[in-house]
Amino acid sequence: MSETFDYCEIGRRVIDIEAQSLQQLTQYINGSFTAACELIANANGKVIVMGMGKSGHIGNKIAATLASTGTPAFFVHPGEASHGDLGMVAKGDVLLAISNSGEASEILTLLPVIKRLGIPLISMTGKPASSMAKLSQIHLQITVDKEACPLGLAPTSSTTATLAMGDAIAIALMEARGFTADDFALSHPGGALGRKLLMRISDVMHCGEALPVVQENATIKDALLEVSRKGLGMTAIIDQDQTLLGIFTDGDLRRLLDNHVDIHNTEIGEVMTRSPATITCDVLAAEGLKLMEDKKINGLLVTDNGKLVGALNMHDLLKAGVM
Repeated sequence: MSETFDYCEIGRRVIDIEAQSLQQLTQYINGSFTAACELIANANGKVIVMGMGKSGHIGNKIAATLASTGTPAFFVHPGEASHGDLGMVAKGDVLLAISNSGEASEILTLLPVIKRLGIPLISMTGKPASSMAKLSQIHLQITVDKEACPLGLAPTSSTTATLAMGDAIAIALMEARGFTADDFALSHPGGALGRKLLMRISDVMHCGEALPVVQENATIKDALLEVSRKGLGMTAIIDQDQTLLGIFTDGDLRRLLDNHVDIHNTEIGEVMTRSPATITCDVLAAEGLKLMEDKKINGLLVTDNGKLVGALNMHDLLKAGVM
């Protein structure tokens, strides 16, 4: 193999060919696309996605995208469907069958049964005159001028176009359903995105006996002991009614020591930081993180109508996976 072989030139050519295919795909976003979206939106069941070979791999991703954006869907392998997995398909479902040629025998074999079950068929093919296109209620055309493969054999432009058409359907349905970021988080609870969208301050804050707090007439020494016991690098200062008055942090201590303040006899109320940054427990933890970053602080006090209910620091958010 030549040492001067230009991999980059080939890579750019592939991307240019596939980009052109996507540009041409917009002509097929038409009445059939609208009809397909409406059929799925009004269905009582799920979207069953089928495809063989590379179309199957793309179909798997389309089903996953639909499911994560508010449209119940899953992939069924056509070969396995002929041996029992067709039992996963039920009345009220919609079948989305993918085949660039439109002649995938494994899918065509199933269509009489699909028709008998009364399940509507949406086909996605590159051949509008194909058997699958003719047998479907709605046909979505995904024709490309050429594959990026120089032999014209490996599915490249065609699979890219198929994936893009699937994304177009999923996002159109997502917006039509009014699917929100909170809805998205509910289907992604295990990932970092889900934690950012679902976790609230109440889920990570310290409260009860773990809450660092002293009365305003406590000495600085007492406040330091509380900071040390609770391990949050701060303590809240309250009055007799649990109303938050201020905060005292490790940073405040360093400044006091520089000024030679008597920590044994000075009351914490004299040196605390008044009107500290606070947050409510129902706010997203991610918003608490942003507040700390904006104010360049490491801890937050949580209040409810001015009453102290909790506290958290940057380490709590790090442990929870919010940052």
